Amino acid sequence: MLIDKIALVLAIIGGLNWGSVGLFRFDLVAFLFGGSDSVISRAVYVLVGLAAIWCISLLFRNSTDTVENHT
Repeated sequence: MLIDKIALVLAIIGGLNWGSVGLFRFDLVAFLFGGSDSVISRAVYVLVGLAAIWCISLLFRNSTDTVENHT
């Protein structure tokens, strides 16, 4: 499903951003969008958080639900 892929990409971006914060004390989202308190940065943080919540559902899905039938 397209929403699954979008959510996964956003969650990966968020994970990489947190990794850079932890390793280098560098917040790429804040750097790109004018600080961690800017409206755009906060929107990105919210989207990443929602994507992570969506990805929780991937853990509980049956593997046959996510496989497309190519016949």
